[in-house]
Amino acid sequence: MREYRGSEIRNIAVVGHGASGKTSLVEALAFVSGSSKRHGTIGDGTTLTDSAPEEIERGYSINLGCAFAEWMDTKINLIDTPGFLDFQGDAVAGLAAADGALCVIGATSGVEVGTERMFQEAVSRGDPVLFVVSMMDKENADFDALYQQIKTRLTSKVIPIEVPVGEGPDFHGIVNLFDKKAHVYARATKTGAYEETDVPPEVQPQFDRYYAELIETIAATDDSLLERYLDGGEIARDEAIRAMKDAMKRMELFPLFCVSSTHNYGTRAVLSTIVELMPNAWEMEEIHAFVGAEGDRTVEIHANDDAPLAALVFKTQSEPHVGDVSLFRVLSGSVANGDEVFNATRAGAEKLNHLSVMLGRDRMEVPRLHAGDIGCVAKLRNTHTNDTLSTRAHPVRLPQIAFPEPLVQMAISPVNRADEEKLQAGLHRLHDEDPSFESHWSSETHETLVSGLGERHLEVVLAKLKRKFGVVAELHRPRIAYRETIRARAEGQGRHKKQSGGRGQFGDCWVRIAPVPRGSGFRFEDQIVGGSIPSKFIPAVEKGIQEAAERGVLAGYPLVDFKVELFDGSYHTVDSNEMSFKMAGILAFKTVAPKCKPVLLEPLDEVDVVTPDDCLGDVLGDLSSRRAQILGTEPAPVDMRGTRVRAIVPQSELHLYASALQSMTHGRARLRREFKGYEEMPGEAAQRVISETHQEQEATVGAH
Repeated sequence: MREYRGSEIRNIAVVGHGASGKTSLVEALAFVSGSSKRHGTIGDGTTLTDSAPEEIERGYSINLGCAFAEWMDTKINLIDTPGFLDFQGDAVAGLAAADGALCVIGATSGVEVGTERMFQEAVSRGDPVLFVVSMMDKENADFDALYQQIKTRLTSKVIPIEVPVGEGPDFHGIVNLFDKKAHVYARATKTGAYEETDVPPEVQPQFDRYYAELIETIAATDDSLLERYLDGGEIARDEAIRAMKDAMKRMELFPLFCVSSTHNYGTRAVLSTIVELMPNAWEMEEIHAFVGAEGDRTVEIHANDDAPLAALVFKTQSEPHVGDVSLFRVLSGSVANGDEVFNATRAGAEKLNHLSVMLGRDRMEVPRLHAGDIGCVAKLRNTHTNDTLSTRAHPVRLPQIAFPEPLVQMAISPVNRADEEKLQAGLHRLHDEDPSFESHWSSETHETLVSGLGERHLEVVLAKLKRKFGVVAELHRPRIAYRETIRARAEGQGRHKKQSGGRGQFGDCWVRIAPVPRGSGFRFEDQIVGGSIPSKFIPAVEKGIQEAAERGVLAGYPLVDFKVELFDGSYHTVDSNEMSFKMAGILAFKTVAPKCKPVLLEPLDEVDVVTPDDCLGDVLGDLSSRRAQILGTEPAPVDMRGTRVRAIVPQSELHLYASALQSMTHGRARLRREFKGYEEMPGEAAQRVISETHQEQEATVGAH
């Protein structure tokens, strides 16, 4: 493969809902361009970009995959992205590395929630979008109906550039509105070869209608063309293409195409259109990067070979026998095989050995990558997703990809306890691969928690742990980090006396325990006068009380927001020591705290839901059933549709709430949640938790 410069490169993210035909389209584009020598299928598990065992087994994309097509003296980098929302992190990363998007819509399934979500994501980034109707050869395919659906649900600015010749099993050609010619495909082959003919009579009415709409739409985006159009003048093909490309960059037009990836019908036209209509890296707006590690000022980054290197690592993937492979987009400058670069994010040097481009699971070494290109390199020492590779002389940090926040949390544990260390290492590596997956150890509930974008996301994590790291793990409902506090004041004695021959133990203290405002924590006040307890033993009393408070009063949860006044006591000149007074503090707490009207506190989250209006009643009703306090409703932000609902909900009621919400709203709701604080738990609910906790403790004791 020859070297390509920025003006000869197109970076295209292929996005859309799961099972809409994205991977098959990338496969077909690579095959008809000659980049790939075989035409794989999802059914056979032989596609370029779905090569992980988890993807082959399930039949859908889980990870971002890269391929390329060489067409019309242009290199088209194709980034195949997952379509299901559980794996949206990689789809967002794919868009971040691209300059435009192919939004794929299945001819029979139509516009789905993943289509809406990724189209909105592309538009919010300012990326031009081409719509592609895939699987036009399937039963019940209806191009006209789908065009109207896109207009209604996605954008009124969509405009067909092609019309199909035949639909469903009879689909066998396309008519290009610009060229006014039909491509009729040879049915017995899968090479995409076609015969160019005049517009077939049966398609002529549809062609005339769409051609008039196309020219009128294009003319409306350019004043000089509009004037000529209104005067009855002709708009040449090159003028129309140029005007459409400019309008696409301004988000004023979204062209629509149709293909059958199985038969390679229409795929050559898609490649040609990408070259003609999609921007190259030179034509995109500059990026503002932060200078140096501190980032106190910014510089403009342009896709210029002569500029200092600036490349963003947008994906890290772990491969057996290879290790971590870093995929990066060169934003400025160029890089050669064997170059030493500077990771400005982590202030470390890296050597780029075996610089390559990806064609699915295969990597092809290249001597150099120019500004605007996408490449990969293996075995970097300390480089991760969202890091910037630059030069030591001109260190910059590029804006980081904003990955979606995890919505579903579960506890995880290895089936074999000896695998605990391997589990932690595996979870850390999987986060490097997918930043939308997170894990951490909870010191309060003493368990490892994993968070992802959905239940399917976490199920795939289990599969990867087993395959890549040899760890069989299981998920279970996470414990809730309840706490306890008190509502009344009381006082009492803690006396520890032990005589066992020889030197004994003696500690005696009197304390008052009282509540303090929520969030104040623990306060200890030394009010001893006259030396009834020597000062050297007082810290031991405090330590004993704190230790006892960690085990609580009601159900073994930490007691918080209280103060202790140590006001009297006694000691023995021989038998008293620090341990004795620590035990006295523990006994004092156990004596006094139960008399202070202890109550259970539960953690609360603030949830922010944007739901379609037709689902609002169901969402509000469901939240009410979860003991939610509704804070209010208001119209959704401009870039979303529907109603925004804000509520305070107990964490114990939010287990798998994201899954329930998506089921209620058919995947169209947006959810954000963040920790709000602790509040006293209602009596009946608190008693249920206390009873369950005591039963668990008894079962644990019985097991031992």
